[in-house]
Amino acid sequence: MKRSPIKHCKECGAAVVHRIPDDGDTKLRAVCPACHTIHYENPLNVVGTIPFWEDKVLLCKRNIEPRRGKWTLPAGFMELDETTAEGAARETVEEAGAQFELLGLFSLLNVARVGQVHLFYRARLTSDVFDPGVETMEASLFTQAQIPWDDIAFRTTKETLERFFADRERGHFGVHHIDIG
Repeated sequence: MKRSPIKHCKECGAAVVHRIPDDGDTKLRAVCPACHTIHYENPLNVVGTIPFWEDKVLLCKRNIEPRRGKWTLPAGFMELDETTAEGAARETVEEAGAQFELLGLFSLLNVARVGQVHLFYRARLTSDVFDPGVETMEASLFTQAQIPWDDIAFRTTKETLERFFADRERGHFGVHHIDIG
């Protein structure tokens, strides 16, 4: 995904120039010739959970684009003033209306081509009753054999689920670092 370059300074509104700053930086940046602000572009964090109940995981059928009608883990963009764990919990409540106990970090996936980092936490469900929000058509529990693998919305979801089931079979959950091309 090609990002649009910054055209105007966010501080003063002047047209920026793209150059390597004179401060020892090594990357091409949007630099304001009027107020000298250097504009840094950083990846977005997507945070979510792998909610599980007994031998099943909770998936949400998306009611929004991209990939409306496809299944995913509850996740979304992290907000300012929250930790990754707080954001993952918030997204799980917003998208699935689930009640759960948040456990440890499970996967960190770099999706450099779209400027994102995805972080998923394991979440032990404390109820099998869900109240999905407006972004979700349906929230349902699936065993590994029941997962609609051909209708999974995102590769990060598929990679995380595959590792979750493999770790569960081994009887030990690790933390997985994955680079998505």
